[in-house]
Amino acid sequence: MGGMFGVVSKTDCVNDLFYGTDYHSHLGTRRGGMAVRNGDGIQRSIHNIENNYFRTKFESELPDFKGDRGIGVISDTDPQPLIFRSHLGTFGIVTVGRINNIEDLVSRAFGKRRYFSENTGTEASPTEAVAMLICEEDSFENGIIRAQSVIKGSCSMLLLTEKGIYAARDRLGRTPLALGRKTGSVAVSSETCAFPNLGYETEKFLGPKEVVLLTADGWETKVPPGPRMQICAFLWVYYGYPASEYEGVNVESVRYRCGAALAKRDHVKIDYVAGIPDSGVGHAVGYAMERKIPYQRPFVKYTPTWPRSFMPQNQELRDLVARMKLIPIKKLIEGKRLLFCEDSIVRGTQLKDNIEILFDYGAKEVHMRPACPTLIFPCDFLNFSRSQSSMDLAGRQAIHELEAGKEMDMVEYARAGTEKNLAMIEKIRERLHLTTLNYQRLEDLVGAIGIPKEKLCTHCWDGSGSF
Repeated sequence: MGGMFGVVSKTDCVNDLFYGTDYHSHLGTRRGGMAVRNGDGIQRSIHNIENNYFRTKFESELPDFKGDRGIGVISDTDPQPLIFRSHLGTFGIVTVGRINNIEDLVSRAFGKRRYFSENTGTEASPTEAVAMLICEEDSFENGIIRAQSVIKGSCSMLLLTEKGIYAARDRLGRTPLALGRKTGSVAVSSETCAFPNLGYETEKFLGPKEVVLLTADGWETKVPPGPRMQICAFLWVYYGYPASEYEGVNVESVRYRCGAALAKRDHVKIDYVAGIPDSGVGHAVGYAMERKIPYQRPFVKYTPTWPRSFMPQNQELRDLVARMKLIPIKKLIEGKRLLFCEDSIVRGTQLKDNIEILFDYGAKEVHMRPACPTLIFPCDFLNFSRSQSSMDLAGRQAIHELEAGKEMDMVEYARAGTEKNLAMIEKIRERLHLTTLNYQRLEDLVGAIGIPKEKLCTHCWDGSGSF
């Protein structure tokens, strides 16, 4: 997915930029980058972070960075920030999102005899494509409007310019952007959890399509918010950091409510509740509190030498790393009836390994309660899942087995409680060797978030959503 941070200050901004960007490390695993602007121009640095932390790659460079404004990014796509010289002036740019019509945009650029640097191998850089679209217009504001109008998918961006930082949220607000302020500095961030320890107070959430210009004195709306919002609901379920808020709704609080909603529909007899670390923990706490059943940790996560569960890029190695990070505690497992809350089940491969370990260690029963409905449709708007096709998803695999090549009615499989929906869940349960498996209902998830469904993107569960 990725995340970004920007700051404009009356004094040097480098430390705030460094730590603010670092607070987005949970959102991506491929590359990190920073750029700062000073009297000599724009300084930039980009590093591969697949095998190490953002902090360790950039910390030694900080003494060489100077500037009163800067942008940073954690990216799962192209190397960023990019720097451009144009009729609008020299500017830096970072983007977050997913551009589904990138090939059309590239072909269009070729038709105008433009070129791409191919700094990501054989693929054109999405960020470079966005910058080219911006440079076709007579101002940054009009350029951003132009880019958002032709991009299919989603794209939020920060532009580091001579005037300040332009912050633009994607057209339907699928990715969040928040503004924070402290004396002498203004910041913009994908995650509000980056603000408190740096002394910033959250003051505004950008609306869909909104564009603001940040200076050290404040911000000015350049393009007003659009009428439609479809923010990604999965942010609260999994991707978002527990301390963050989107649209004023805290992530950890939503996870408690998700767990409570699961518990209200459940009557299975168990000895205690547990969460698959880390993102399943909040859901499990909410479940345990609602049913007044003890919460324990039969799996503990070993983090000192394993930076993130997504690392490395190879799927087989990622599964191995994820398994190595979770250490079972036999004395809390043997002879017990365990119920686990998990954020979601994507492919199920890693989860199946965890369940087998539990039974190998003597678990009597293992029940699973994902905090969201069955994932049936791959994400078309962000890149939250690394699944390259729908058939990578556990839900689609189960449907394919049930239909045996027939035409599939996805609506019936997505609707909770239908005969097809229950048959799909049973197939997944059998494959994972679980005692029972119950998914969150979509209406309960929407209720836990507390934002009307029409303002949420729920595409991966029910196929709704648009470009």
